[in-house]
Amino acid sequence: MGILAAIIALASVALIAGILLAVASRAFHVEGDPMVDKIDAVLPQTQCGQCGYPGCKPYAEAVAKGEADVNQCVPGGERAMLAIADLMGVEPKPLAEEPEPPMLAFIREDECIGCTLCIKACPVDAIIGAPKQYHTVIADYCTGCKLCVEPCPVDCIDMIPKPEGFEEWTWSPPAAIRKPQGSMDAPQAA
Repeated sequence: MGILAAIIALASVALIAGILLAVASRAFHVEGDPMVDKIDAVLPQTQCGQCGYPGCKPYAEAVAKGEADVNQCVPGGERAMLAIADLMGVEPKPLAEEPEPPMLAFIREDECIGCTLCIKACPVDAIIGAPKQYHTVIADYCTGCKLCVEPCPVDCIDMIPKPEGFEEWTWSPPAAIRKPQGSMDAPQAA
């Protein structure tokens, strides 16, 4: 009978504590800034720190407070800058840094010692491998943030231009295409 009473008493305390926590969470609920969420949604979520902040969310908070300019996101480039300027209702500014062509980390596997420092540094989990084993980069996930290059003790990571995929490829404008002289379509001189 004593064990049953202890279980009932403990369950009652847990129920009362749960009710108090639920009431407190509703009473003391703090709404986040919706502008921060909108700006954060525009950013590329690389968490690379190239803007001077430790990630995309802190940069979005700084922009919303007016502590940072709209043009500091290097991976987002002009697209992100224009979207943030539109959200904030400010004039677009030139980019803080000239955007580079999309880059991709490449690990020379024959030189890799398997230290896993690059795996720990990658903010988007684009590097796979195990301790004392070769590592490799999953190209579709790599954002080209270069955060894996610095911690590599054997300098076996190169940044290479990202291969142009089907999504980025475009046709040349028709006006830029010229027919070679003497082609069958061109009228022949008599």
